[in-house]
Amino acid sequence: MVLTLVGLSRGIVEDGQQRARGVGADIIIRPPNSSLFSFSGTFPAGILEYVRKEPGIAMATGTFVYSTGGVDSITGIDLESFNAMSGGFRYLQGKRFQQPDDILVDDYYARANHLHAGDWHELIHRKWRLAGIVEPGKMSRMFMDLARLQDLTANVGRLSCIYAKAADPANANAIIASLKAHGMSQYQIYSLQDLLSQMTVTNVPMLQKFTVVIIGIGMFVGFLIVFLSMYTAVLERTREIGILKALGASPLFILNILLRETVLLALSGSVLGIGMSYGSRWLIMTLEPTMMQAIVPDWWPIAMAISIGGALGGALYPGFKAALQDVIDALAYE
Repeated sequence: MVLTLVGLSRGIVEDGQQRARGVGADIIIRPPNSSLFSFSGTFPAGILEYVRKEPGIAMATGTFVYSTGGVDSITGIDLESFNAMSGGFRYLQGKRFQQPDDILVDDYYARANHLHAGDWHELIHRKWRLAGIVEPGKMSRMFMDLARLQDLTANVGRLSCIYAKAADPANANAIIASLKAHGMSQYQIYSLQDLLSQMTVTNVPMLQKFTVVIIGIGMFVGFLIVFLSMYTAVLERTREIGILKALGASPLFILNILLRETVLLALSGSVLGIGMSYGSRWLIMTLEPTMMQAIVPDWWPIAMAISIGGALGGALYPGFKAALQDVIDALAYE
């Protein structure tokens, strides 16, 4: 459970980083007071022309992002300028959109929704023709014509984000400083490297706290399971423990046997859990391809420590109870 949850958290963030790189931009401009992990707010599309005129900017393109429910959103793009910056889509099925009601989706979204090029798909309370399916890794999972999305959502002349490519990527920070010095200080302007460095699990609102809570619940549940299992095991072995004590076994010897058994079971369970994290990754990405789960080897020792700690905590009381029980009572137990 711990490895799957941490893997999902990291996988989603790494997927976001990959899609940000796929745009090919060196500078990202977002509305004032916008959140790093959401496209809240818009700004006038005229800002795009201002950015294009900035010395050092080779090209720039604007996008408008509209939520379609839950965590899904569709991105409006100017296909020509987007292709010029990103290198263009690689089409797995179909081709670029041609008509106002055409959309593109990436392969993950298509597999999750069982879509093929030419199908009709409902979004924003209307049907859209799926013109093509593209290789994942460029900005979004769903695309449509920028002007069409702006018009449909009553956001004509508004943008959610501007992506700019510097003539020399090494000058990105200097260009950002110049933009802020010339009237854009209120905008959220990042270099690609700064944006990627902030796209971490710890910066996702509530995700780190959620992870800690789930790990705590996992430890508590593990403690209860081991406690009940060891308590039952001690009751079932009461007579055997009495025989050992009658033969001269000390309380420490009895406790040592039970705790070693607990550690062995915890280690075996940890190895099994690591193997099952690969299984959960396959299952999640088969049933819901848009959910990314990473394999997190750096968390394997942490998960093992949690497992062993919870198991030892649950085994201590039954172990002490077994070690301190009276020999006569133990031998007479039925």
